[in-house]
Amino acid sequence: MPKILIVDDNEINREFLERVLTRAGYVTCCAADGPSGIAGAKQQRPDLILMDIALGEDMDGWEATQLIKGSPETAEIPVIACTAHALVRDREKSLDVGCVEHETKPIDIRRLLTKIEACLATKHWQPLAGGVASSGSSGKLSRKVGASRL
Repeated sequence: MPKILIVDDNEINREFLERVLTRAGYVTCCAADGPSGIAGAKQQRPDLILMDIALGEDMDGWEATQLIKGSPETAEIPVIACTAHALVRDREKSLDVGCVEHETKPIDIRRLLTKIEACLATKHWQPLAGGVASSGSSGKLSRKVGASRL
């Protein structure tokens, strides 16, 4: 089962995404801030990362993504920004720092699952013009295993 790291400082958002992704058949692990998200990417080796952008004062999701993409250990992990930042320039910045997609909150689960499946179905994580990827709490990590599909 593919593993997805959820990086979000809001516990309710993390738990919601964990439940949805587990029901969809994914393994999940979580981090509550940028530094623990970076550590989780290195330790857990997820297949994909869902990154909140507004993670607090110390480090935002864009900086965390840049550090993840800048490390040889984690550079190939696709990152989808999941954020309330909905302006065109926010989406452009997400793509500029290395995200393969920018999903705005409130999250449309069907659309997010489609984007996740598209990312995981390819070996190269490049955003398409239309946006979907194609070829070309404590900060501690938690882990859940899902077995069923929506």
